[in-house]
Amino acid sequence: MKKIKKIKINLNGKSISVPSDTTISKLIKKFKAQPNKIAIELNRKIIKKKNIKKIYLKNKDSLEIVHFIGGG
Repeated sequence: MKKIKKIKINLNGKSISVPSDTTISKLIKKFKAQPNKIAIELNRKIIKKKNIKKIYLKNKDSLEIVHFIGGG
């Protein structure tokens, strides 16, 4: 069985380890976030949601995921 290498990323200010084949889409699913209610920033650049399945995370990437909250 092939062992998948782990990488360290920074997610919302916390260091976490994820498999090296992790896409932004996989990470969002893991944390059960709803893609239509979040904004995603990777290394200080806003990511279009149509691209989240194509972008693989790399060691030392910095990811910010912000949830929208309604109110008045």
